[in-house]
Amino acid sequence: MNTPPLPRTRDLVLIGGGHTHALVLRKWGMMPLAGVRVTVINPGPIAPYSGMLPGFVAGHYARGDLDIDLVQLARFAGARVILGEVQGIDLHRREVLVPGRPPVAFDIASVNVGITSTMPNLPGFAEHGVPAKPLGPFAARWAEYLAGEGPAQVAVIGGGVAGAELVMAMAHALRARNRMAEVALIDNLRVLGAMGDKAAARVRQAMKSLGVTLVEGTEIAQVRAEGVELADGRMIPARFVTGAAGARPYPWMADSGLATYDGFIAVDACLQTSDPAIFAAGDCAHLLDSPRPKAGVYAVREAPVLHDNLRAAFGAGNLRPYRPQRDYLKLISLGGKAALAEKWGMVFSGPLMWRWKDRIDQTFIERFRDLPRMGQPALPELHAQGLVEALGEKPLCGGCGAKVGRAALRAALAPLPGATRSDVTPLPGDDAALLTTGGVRQVMTSDHLRGLTEDPVLMTRIAAHHALGDIWAMGAEPQAATATVILPRLSPELQQRSLTEIMAAATEVMRDAGAEIVGGHSSVGDELTIGFTLTGLCQRDPITLAGGRPGDVLILTKPLGSGVLMAGEMAGQAAGADVAAAYGWMTQGQGQAAQILHGAHAMTDVTGFGLAGHLHGICEMSGTGAEIDLEAVPVMQGALELSQAGVRSSIFAENRMLVPELPATSKAALLFDPQTAGGLLAAVTPEEATPLLEQLQAAGYPAAIIGKLSEAPGLRLKS
Repeated sequence: MNTPPLPRTRDLVLIGGGHTHALVLRKWGMMPLAGVRVTVINPGPIAPYSGMLPGFVAGHYARGDLDIDLVQLARFAGARVILGEVQGIDLHRREVLVPGRPPVAFDIASVNVGITSTMPNLPGFAEHGVPAKPLGPFAARWAEYLAGEGPAQVAVIGGGVAGAELVMAMAHALRARNRMAEVALIDNLRVLGAMGDKAAARVRQAMKSLGVTLVEGTEIAQVRAEGVELADGRMIPARFVTGAAGARPYPWMADSGLATYDGFIAVDACLQTSDPAIFAAGDCAHLLDSPRPKAGVYAVREAPVLHDNLRAAFGAGNLRPYRPQRDYLKLISLGGKAALAEKWGMVFSGPLMWRWKDRIDQTFIERFRDLPRMGQPALPELHAQGLVEALGEKPLCGGCGAKVGRAALRAALAPLPGATRSDVTPLPGDDAALLTTGGVRQVMTSDHLRGLTEDPVLMTRIAAHHALGDIWAMGAEPQAATATVILPRLSPELQQRSLTEIMAAATEVMRDAGAEIVGGHSSVGDELTIGFTLTGLCQRDPITLAGGRPGDVLILTKPLGSGVLMAGEMAGQAAGADVAAAYGWMTQGQGQAAQILHGAHAMTDVTGFGLAGHLHGICEMSGTGAEIDLEAVPVMQGALELSQAGVRSSIFAENRMLVPELPATSKAALLFDPQTAGGLLAAVTPEEATPLLEQLQAAGYPAAIIGKLSEAPGLRLKS
């Protein structure tokens, strides 16, 4: 007997993807708490590991070596990811405020957003400086500067351990590239003044050997384009200025209503804030009972305590205190592959210390690279014939990857009688019909998607743009919509939260497209499904599949690859950054593209049957063939690599059968990839093709000319 999924009854929201939360998610994935829906909110899909930053800056690690992939980690933990920068918490309404989307409601929340190295009070720093934290933007800017040529001028503001590590790493990297460099470390007090004398002396010697100039005991007047101007009038020349001068909290914390200490969120021994429903950990928190410096070792060791206390907050166990160690091992990178270790006044340095530090760092990051992969459920010993084949080798995809194959659809629709009403005209091959009411012409269509992301707002935006594609493809103007929503089993409160998010997002997308939501239907099922029925007004004859002519040029407005990327995401194989970029493509509206292409002879949106299947539809209805320029077909980042690795969407095999004459290897396999909220495919005259392409690209579409229609039947690749 099948066991229905247990309903979710409470919301846990993790604000930030810092080290503590990353470890909590990993542990949650291995031991989830039934009934809790977990959400992690982070500005991007990646959480860089700061412990390896000096090694990256020095050139010992590649950029990707630092990354904790939050998209993959959240999939493992059964959590939803919301990509956005938190700007506040409403304690009264129990909501997290994220610009560009409805507020995110919570029952229990935790904050682990780290710190920033911005210097808002230092004139010129915002314009000419690069904060060392957040790490992501800094890493990108440094990589760009390091790749340049000619003499280099670098200044680091802040003479603590972080600044010293950073300046030595920069000096080493520039020396390794044989670039003449002026490198300075600036502090208004004594550099490394908080360190023990013995350790500080060794680090200062390491900086001297790398040619670093120490500028101590001097205030900074301002940062200028040509360098750092000191209060005594001196100018430290620098074309790359960064700041590592202490830890600064994010400004929204002071306005949150939570108790703070110097702007940091104050927490007790159990990591609870002044609001018992909210916890905080890592550098953004201040331990009231046992204050400690801002160091990653504390964030890591807080993770198991935070994990247990979050569960306890939902009634599963008891709160327990976090007891930080009095001192901790400090491992300081010295630029090259050497490090200094210091604890309890004992100091050791050299290559052996580097190998020790590297091993610790690699062990930490590997925790997030060896996550169990999602597989098929075990079959009962006794089962009907054909069950193995029907189940397939991989879990069912979401989005258009879960679409029923065209052969099954045609077989099911073939016996149905034709339309008998004079005011309803089916459009053969299209996903809509033409309605005539009082002389007004409308097109009507319906579409829905199985959830491909746990975030209902993102899923709604994707589903809405997907459904609008049929209206836009016929050259119609979106008019009215009804929504159909199937929610997974949730408590009434979580149902209300989810529907509020869904309808707010749906209204936003539809109104931007010129349509109004006029109603809908909701129900409860095993998983999230969102769909829309739409009408569109036709000011002219609708554009159908049947108008293509031999010689017409084919224009595609979006890249391919959403199917393979979503299949890869489900399997934990797709990079989070690639998945986030795919979400961006799937939520790009095609209304302006449709207006530009209003004179197309034939047009369709590329969705579940893939580019080859939808082009086959144009050719079939227009009585033409087609030639595809495979090299010109745009693809999403990461899609080709996944395709070459053999990742396939659920409906790939069915799509392949539609056009068996085309190859299905390497990039050609993406021709059969089902697209969710894909681009428009238009057949236009050769004379119009280039001007239309330029207009599309100017409007922000990565449009490309990908082939042409031909008199010879069938589809083929350009030789």
